Amino acid sequence: MPKPKPADAHRHEGVVPAVGGPAVLKILITGGFGVGKTTAVGAVSEIEPISTEELLTQASNATDSLTGVESKRQTTVAFDFGRVSFDLPMPIELMLFGTPGQDRFSDLWDDLARGAVGAVVLADTRRLNSSFEAVAFCEHKGLPFVVAVNEFDGAYRYPLAEVRQALALAFHVPVVTCDSRDPTSVARVLLHLVDHALSLMTTVLNSLDAP
Repeated sequence: MPKPKPADAHRHEGVVPAVGGPAVLKILITGGFGVGKTTAVGAVSEIEPISTEELLTQASNATDSLTGVESKRQTTVAFDFGRVSFDLPMPIELMLFGTPGQDRFSDLWDDLARGAVGAVVLADTRRLNSSFEAVAFCEHKGLPFVVAVNEFDGAYRYPLAEVRQALALAFHVPVVTCDSRDPTSVARVLLHLVDHALSLMTTVLNSLDAP
């Protein structure tokens, strides 16, 4: 797969300084059950993604509601992993870790988030409540994040301001749209997250240096 080259990539020039090789950043891809995390990692990864998907069975019906995602047949039970690199023109490599979406696997999120510079919280407007826990997790951990509204076919396109209000997001948390099937769309979201996370880091460092 060719490396994604978003049309606005030139805006990110110099965001991450390259010292003796590409800067390597760990990114969390999280969100509720069925919001498109595995699809997003697989779409943008330049390596064969690692996936731990298992078939859904009747035994999970009581805990995994398929309302709004009736066609879903598999689910992640540990994590997804992929890698994508960009030239900005300075080299950067993003290591992508996708979390399982069900509440019963949320204990894994702490381990997967360790060392991450930020997170993409995928959201589905048909089941927006499925991403509440992921938002709360990032806020509790102090992990910089962006909310990416995955534009599923047939889903109503709500104004992003309404999505922000529904998720009770702080004013500084970016809310963007995304098509998890499209490598360029996912790449734009990832670069948006990198900009956001490094901007917050710069603000904190400047405040520490202030007299």
